[in-house]
Amino acid sequence: MSETGGVLYVVATPIGNLGDLSQRAIETLRTVDLIAAEDTRHSRPLLQHYGIRTPLQSCHEHNEAQVSPRLVEQLQAGQRIALISDAGTPLVSDPGYQLVRAAIEAGVAVLAVPGPSALVAALSVSGLPTDRFRFEGFLPAKAGARRERLQALAAETATLVFYESSHRIQACLADMAAAFGDARHAVLARELTKRFEQTERGALAHLLQWLEADANHRKGEFVVMVQGAEAAAGQDAAETRRILELLLKQLPVKQAAAIAAEITGERRNALYQLALEFGNDKPE
Repeated sequence: MSETGGVLYVVATPIGNLGDLSQRAIETLRTVDLIAAEDTRHSRPLLQHYGIRTPLQSCHEHNEAQVSPRLVEQLQAGQRIALISDAGTPLVSDPGYQLVRAAIEAGVAVLAVPGPSALVAALSVSGLPTDRFRFEGFLPAKAGARRERLQALAAETATLVFYESSHRIQACLADMAAAFGDARHAVLARELTKRFEQTERGALAHLLQWLEADANHRKGEFVVMVQGAEAAAGQDAAETRRILELLLKQLPVKQAAAIAAEITGERRNALYQLALEFGNDKPE
């Protein structure tokens, strides 16, 4: 498993509902030698809830570069360490990358203990296409940089996924409406798995009105999902068919459809159905 005997576990923790912590995560957190937590004050109530008394070490964006070498030394000495963030899966818009990278380079085994993720939870209930999505995390805090980033994404055909805070959610949606058009369909997921969880769907113009209608709608943590743009007009159907037919001469249907989707920006599922219509009999 590891050249050193030590193991770094990347453990997902609840994004709101404490009942979402898996049994495997509980056992891992109980039996490791140390838990590296983004905020020990935040994590302690969760651990106390499950009777977990494992020692804690802070590992956050401001100290990760300093503590990672020491943690890797402990791993190389054979210790087992769990990495957790304040909520959800570490490294997904959370600290942990430097520690995981350093552990891998040192020959330490790094194992995932999967579980809650706001990204996956929001997508699963969004009603938007999920065969292709682009996760952008948090947009820049400054308005100019945020608008520039959104404008660069305006032609993206995959579903777009963002995280946003209560302080910037209204300005963020206003900038999205300006960059993508206020008729673009989107979904706003607020306080997922928590007591006041809400998911609102509709055009960006509607979502802005919904936010403005009630101050409570602007509270909490948000996942914003925006439907992808229509495929560029320059990519006509005949060219798409030509690309797919060429790929099908060498590849199975699923692989050909996936590559054609990357080239053309068309939906993979639609290209897969088109490939089947061609009567291709290559093995899957």
